[in-house]
Amino acid sequence: MDESGEYKRKESIVLVVIVVIAAISLVSLFLAFSYYCYIRNKVAKRVNTTESGGGGGVCDRESGFSEIKLSVEKGLHVFTFKQLHSATGGFGKGNVVGHGGFGAVYKGVISDGRKVAVKLMDRAGKQGEDEFEMEVELSGRLRSPYLLALIGYCSDNNHKLLVYEFMPNGGLQGHLYPAHAGSNNGTSKLDWETRLRIALEAAKGLEYLHEQVSPPVIHRDFKSSNILLDRNFHAKISDFGLAKLGSDKAGCHVSTRVLGTQGYVAPEYALTGHLTTKSDVYSYGVVLLELLTGRVPVDSKRAPGEGVLVTWALPRLTDREKVVQIMDPALDGQYSMKEAIQVAAIAAMCVQSESDYRPLMADVVQSLVPLVKRQHSASRVASCSSFHGTKSPVVHALDKTTL
Repeated sequence: MDESGEYKRKESIVLVVIVVIAAISLVSLFLAFSYYCYIRNKVAKRVNTTESGGGGGVCDRESGFSEIKLSVEKGLHVFTFKQLHSATGGFGKGNVVGHGGFGAVYKGVISDGRKVAVKLMDRAGKQGEDEFEMEVELSGRLRSPYLLALIGYCSDNNHKLLVYEFMPNGGLQGHLYPAHAGSNNGTSKLDWETRLRIALEAAKGLEYLHEQVSPPVIHRDFKSSNILLDRNFHAKISDFGLAKLGSDKAGCHVSTRVLGTQGYVAPEYALTGHLTTKSDVYSYGVVLLELLTGRVPVDSKRAPGEGVLVTWALPRLTDREKVVQIMDPALDGQYSMKEAIQVAAIAAMCVQSESDYRPLMADVVQSLVPLVKRQHSASRVASCSSFHGTKSPVVHALDKTTL
């Protein structure tokens, strides 16, 4: 009997020990699993951060205001829809001064008497929202005499509008191709001196975006219709709805959807979606060709081989005797052949198919400054004779480049 009781007591003790060990094992497994989940989550976050932030020297990332939110500086006026409706005469058709990817643009007068341009967003969905936000954030912060100034905006329920300073002479495109703009006289009245000054001021605007802002701003839709002209035909860059923040690191790019306008989009961006400031340089080169030739970037009505401006012009840009063949007939020879050859050389460098061969906008500005003069002689006779003098950095680089 005593032996039987002792056996039962030992059996109970063993059972308790087994239960305790099992409980400890379960707790240990639970703790181990929790720790595993914690580590896995932490590693996953680190991987995501590396992939989105371009770690390890790779700068291939989607750049936008979801990553870097810019603060709009003080002084930007917030309008009501009613105020802008009144300022534009109820958005009457008679006050329409242009159309863009964002929507129609109306001329108006606000309460303090200033003339303004009001862009009314008609693009629905996320793309339209993103473009509106980009315009407000960028235009509200950037300050340069070569960028169109944003006065204010309206985000009233479903109404989204942007209010800019008014540019009486509209877009450069309308002056280069007046026939397309509905003018009775289809000949451009932009003289050579004015074209040079517009080229320089547009270059200074891009130089500011690329080299005086951190991180740099890539316009992504630079074209002649987005270069606006004031009363005295001074140029300002407009329309930042497609702009992207670039990388501060040399040689790096951002990856994004390919957007822009046919004929202006850089080839490497069109093929890969890799966007850099050199993509804007290519677009600038196309505008420079427009100023030189008076031709649109893509024209299906042209003869075979002449429909794409860059393809047609590039072989002629580096031959001094052929530069005269591409010049806009509207200029009627009233330009310096020396200057035309130099501008052609700058354009040739800007539209190189390899982005590394394109110059920085600072180099373009430095090359154009000596060519822009306040006064030209009353008569400038076109001449193909050789010229002497110090070459611009872009022209000097062109002589060393095999095109």
